[in-house]
Amino acid sequence: MRLVRTLVPEDGLAAVESVLDGYDIDYVVVNEAGDTDAEGLLVEFPVPTQAVESVLAEVREAREADHGGSEEPPEDAYTVVTSAESVFAPHVDELEARFVTGTEEDDAIPTEEIRSTALDMTPSPLTYYSMTLLSALVATAGLLLDAPAIVVGSMVIAPLIGSALTASVGTVLDERRMLWEGLKTQLLGLALAIAAATAFSLALRSAAFLPPALDVTTTRQIANRISPGLLSVVVGVCAGAAGAFGLATGVSVALVGVMVAAALVPAAAAVGIGIAWRVPSVALGAFLLLVLNALAIHLAAAAVLWHLGYRPDDATANRDGGLPWSRYASVAAVALVVLALFVAAGATVGTQIAFERQANVVAADVVDEERYEALELVSVTTEFGLPDALLASGDRAVTVVVSRPVDRRYPDLARTIADGIERETGNRVAVTVEFVDRQRVSAPARAVGSSRSR
Repeated sequence: MRLVRTLVPEDGLAAVESVLDGYDIDYVVVNEAGDTDAEGLLVEFPVPTQAVESVLAEVREAREADHGGSEEPPEDAYTVVTSAESVFAPHVDELEARFVTGTEEDDAIPTEEIRSTALDMTPSPLTYYSMTLLSALVATAGLLLDAPAIVVGSMVIAPLIGSALTASVGTVLDERRMLWEGLKTQLLGLALAIAAATAFSLALRSAAFLPPALDVTTTRQIANRISPGLLSVVVGVCAGAAGAFGLATGVSVALVGVMVAAALVPAAAAVGIGIAWRVPSVALGAFLLLVLNALAIHLAAAAVLWHLGYRPDDATANRDGGLPWSRYASVAAVALVVLALFVAAGATVGTQIAFERQANVVAADVVDEERYEALELVSVTTEFGLPDALLASGDRAVTVVVSRPVDRRYPDLARTIADGIERETGNRVAVTVEFVDRQRVSAPARAVGSSRSR
């Protein structure tokens, strides 16, 4: 339940009371006695959360209609919506049966509440950037140690969901201050995470805390973040959609925050590691994944909020007769930039997805051949495809892990797989085959029905 307090002009009280009586809502009217310049009566009434939006909308319409339309309609001089732990009033049970257990309204919370909730989710700048820095350091350690549990720990402490949802709410409600504040906070946070991961990785490498022969491209936790694919982007889309649903329905979004961080923090840490190790394929592949997931989270959350019915206050009418040219220009510029990023990234990711699929199919087909019947395919990893100018060899890198009997050798397997991938994709590839030796010992058969004689 929510408790609504709103200031109503005396000449608009009758219209407001008519709306509340139509809903069978119990209310009280108090003479306004505050020190505000606004004049009127304070109307207070309890209402189910699911009905706050529609009731407040009708209250505003009633006041504006009663105003007569000769001047600008009165704005909300004072409106407060708070949570009510318990309400005792004559018609509360009927309201709950109508709006909570019934189907008249959905679970969406009011626009005012979603705006304030989104703003409250982002902590103070000191806390936000400190927690982001710490999460980046933990993620970097987890990636270099190839420890999934540590990487998950970095997601738990990352506060990135607040800025992401603030930007999405600002987009849907046409709140430019919220939009730019959310985008600025998120961009600065991710830039800080990349810088922290780079500095931490450089320090570890310079101080020889890590093995000199460490190859960051073969570390599984890092390899998972340098090859953007369909499943990687799905994580970002689902995280943004889940965050928007949680925010709009009043459900706790704490766990969703871990999902948002899963799409952003490890990728930002992988960018720093790639910079520190001077491996362009790692840095640029992880950076593209980071950009794609950030865009996917923002647009998916905005799309869900729009689908749930959230709109700008002036979506149907503009009192100034139209948007100013500068505002049209800024909106168009942002839309073009986002579209260009998605087109470029989408084409790159689409190519990568196709290459991954073809490499997996070829590797599986080769291992299934009769001459390789003793082999078992374990995994196929493809390095993110970059322009030839950025690669030392100009080749796409594919790593195939297979299990083999300990006494068998297959010197031509890598060449066979490489030839097959090149025929299917038309790309030059450098195939590395890693063998996992396999031994099997069968227990001796036990004799059945044997007897001992003296």
